[in-house]
Amino acid sequence: MSHDLCAPHLFDLRAVLEANTVDQLKQLLWLLPEVDARGRKADLVAAVEQGLAGKRLRELWSQLDEAQQAAVADALYAEDGLFDADRFRARYGYLPTFTTKESADRYARSKPTRLRLFLHGLSSHSERSDGFIPVDLSVRLREFVPKPHPLEIASLGDLPENYERHDKSFRWQEGDEGVRVIIPGGQYRMPRQKSEVITTVGVPLRRRDTERDAAAEVMTVLRLIDRVKLTVSDKTCLPGSAALRELGPLLSQGDYYPPEARHSRSGDEVGAIKAHAWPLLMQAGGLAELSGRKLVLTKAGRQALGQPPAKVLKGLWARWVKTPKFDEFQRVSLIKGQTGKGKSKMTSVTGRRAVIQEALAQCPSGVWVELQVFSRYMQASDRYFSVTRDPWSLYIYDMEYGSLGYDGFHGWNILQQRFLTVMLMEYAATLGLIDIGYIDPWETTKDYTALWGVDDADFFSRYDGLIYFRINPLGAWCLGMADDYQPAQMKPGCRLRLLPSLQVSVVSGDVSAEESLFLDIWAENLGEQNWRLDAGRILEAIEQGRPLSELREFLETRDDQGLPDTVEGFLVRAEKQATALRMAGLFLHIDCADAALAEQIASDKDTKSLCQRAGPSRLAIKPENEDRFRHALHRLGYGLPKG
Repeated sequence: MSHDLCAPHLFDLRAVLEANTVDQLKQLLWLLPEVDARGRKADLVAAVEQGLAGKRLRELWSQLDEAQQAAVADALYAEDGLFDADRFRARYGYLPTFTTKESADRYARSKPTRLRLFLHGLSSHSERSDGFIPVDLSVRLREFVPKPHPLEIASLGDLPENYERHDKSFRWQEGDEGVRVIIPGGQYRMPRQKSEVITTVGVPLRRRDTERDAAAEVMTVLRLIDRVKLTVSDKTCLPGSAALRELGPLLSQGDYYPPEARHSRSGDEVGAIKAHAWPLLMQAGGLAELSGRKLVLTKAGRQALGQPPAKVLKGLWARWVKTPKFDEFQRVSLIKGQTGKGKSKMTSVTGRRAVIQEALAQCPSGVWVELQVFSRYMQASDRYFSVTRDPWSLYIYDMEYGSLGYDGFHGWNILQQRFLTVMLMEYAATLGLIDIGYIDPWETTKDYTALWGVDDADFFSRYDGLIYFRINPLGAWCLGMADDYQPAQMKPGCRLRLLPSLQVSVVSGDVSAEESLFLDIWAENLGEQNWRLDAGRILEAIEQGRPLSELREFLETRDDQGLPDTVEGFLVRAEKQATALRMAGLFLHIDCADAALAEQIASDKDTKSLCQRAGPSRLAIKPENEDRFRHALHRLGYGLPKG
């Protein structure tokens, strides 16, 4: 039987056994002591078949331990018919025993366990598979081997207060002198033995509920682009430091990490996350496009200004999943080789996102899921994807020594899980689909220390701090898990009293962190659970897309006496003044030779719909009408020099 067969599990037991060497067959017969193990190879093959015949197969299966029985069931009912070690470990957290030692001696010869009577391996048919069950054996095993329990994603109702980090260290065992061994020529001191010590450290979790923030931010970014305030690279379309500085202060509650966030020892910066994502999302969603080095709104972008924020966010997510323009993995900046010649080795980014979106749709909504649990679920449910077709093209610092092509250097945790964290934290959370629980990236348990060149790195990527996520109502709607969407209401945690002086005071209960942050948006914090409604803050909130009804509903549900007349009048006046002016968009100003020419052009049937008077001899046109206006001028016999 050839070793390059694509589906070895479709061969029967005899064909599989005949592919084994005599020594391998004798090892299998060692597991069947009641069967005669003498003769030629054909006799040995027949002997193994005899040992697995009839009721003996079930008896042998019953002698397997729980993990080994689970391994048989895993391969038996897998869609590909193979036992996958990564998939099994992701599901159960351990691997079954395939071999055993003849004695306690570390150099003793290993022998196969009874599991090898069921799982027969070929070394080259899959790098992630350790065996398969021959087809005729599978038919018989299905008569009594139960199916594995359906996969479930473990979840939590409440976010834990802390993330438990497990730090590994070593300490020398008792006895500083070591062991003296006499050898020819003198004595030799054996090194002291050291043991591994695991220390658990509790790191406080930060929480960010994103649904309301995203609804406000998407409108803020659209208005900012409408004012031609965002600059991006004309080559990469990525925002530079100027754009990040412009966006950062406008984000609700700020970015996930403050701009100055960096590890004190190494100086590694986290950098922008949400501020980086929004310009890319707007371009991928077709709401903004490049004009020189500035982003300008497209026709769809202008229409989005008048649409409900939730509808805009859903459209942006749908377009992001399908855009090939940007690759989240490039945000894992420690890994080089993704651009230039290495770009051709990278897999389709839309294919990766599709697999993750499919897995997200299987998550329970409204509960917290640990990132590691979700990552293992993807592997256990065969939701695999590849980041690169050739890991040798990726490297850390040095193309030779730091190549990720070496065994153990391109595992799921290094490539696939890092891509997953970028997509979740930078895009799904920024769009408001998931709430997140996170810590500083350098506070996590380090899973990359075996790689070359990372000794001085305090984190592998800025997204390493993502620990938990929760699909909220907006996310359930965007992922197709819910038919409609109603914005989630903030549950009252306290009772408030509104005074005619515009002061807001807590009279009973405890104000939650979310309620406190909400009040800080609209009112000045006076301390000791007191706020005062502030006209400036209210104007800023409305400018950023937050409806005043949001504040009114918040106050009315927490004050049984209703709003005082002075407060009601204050809110009505603030809303009227906040919406008294409207951005008309960017216009190009054109100076005419004289007022008569300006009047002629402004009143001509071909040009009057494309321009308007902006002074005695000045006209204003919208940028998107420039080409049509220029052609209309040509029909009038006039030209408009560019520049």
